[in-house]
Amino acid sequence: MKNVVVESFTMDHTVVKAPFVRKCGVITTPKGDTITKFDLRFVQPNVESMPTAAIHALEHLMAGFIREELDNVVDLSPMGCRTGFYLIMVGELSEEEVAKALISSLEKVIASEEVPAANPVQCGNYKDMSLFGAKEYAKEVLPKLVEKYKGN
Repeated sequence: MKNVVVESFTMDHTVVKAPFVRKCGVITTPKGDTITKFDLRFVQPNVESMPTAAIHALEHLMAGFIREELDNVVDLSPMGCRTGFYLIMVGELSEEEVAKALISSLEKVIASEEVPAANPVQCGNYKDMSLFGAKEYAKEVLPKLVEKYKGN
């Protein structure tokens, strides 16, 4: 059996301090493209988790907003532990560049009046979303990220 290392299983979840942006993987494809994965952690692992309705609404909102801020986004996906998101991109950016884009995206979440694609045609679980919850987590995380990454 092949020995597979899952990067997130190698991180000590008891010592990190959320929220944060962490570059957690860079690979080069056989054709030479660079793919970068970021950990966008919102809440403290093993202490908090976001309810599914809030994280689902954040996913829908940020899927568009992060693409307005950054080129070459492949995917933004919630973590199964519901403490944040993974951002996968073509190319390589710094944590600070991604943090700046995340901050702008969260500002847009707070100003949002509706969740995009919250309907049965565009979403497989459209009833399990909370715009209110998404905004509350954005309001909680935003000032902490601004403090952490200000001046960068």
